[in-house]
Amino acid sequence: MGPDRNKHLRNAAIVVLLAVAVWKLPGGGTAAAVINNVLGLSFAGGIVFFGYRLYIEHRSSLFMLEDRTRALLYGSGVLAAFALIATRRLWDEGGVGALIWLALLGAAAYGVMTVYRASRDY
Repeated sequence: MGPDRNKHLRNAAIVVLLAVAVWKLPGGGTAAAVINNVLGLSFAGGIVFFGYRLYIEHRSSLFMLEDRTRALLYGSGVLAAFALIATRRLWDEGGVGALIWLALLGAAAYGVMTVYRASRDY
């Protein structure tokens, strides 16, 4: 572990202590659900902000694409968002739902790669 062995052990002990507190204390499950929701919203907000920054930085490149290619890019983004939003429902359906989820994300990735290749063609 190196020279910071005690620091790493202390951090691991803190994580274990917090896990035991959530497990044993009354209301710990509710607190864990609240923290999970806050972290999930923060992550989603970060993804939206990242997409916004990418759009602002590459706006001129996007406008130089053909209309059909740009529509394919935006449609791929919507398809990926739909798949991510429906993740829990699709995975709860079993094997078929998981295959549909993978197919949706694969189709979105294929669309993005098609747009990328088209943008590099002359």
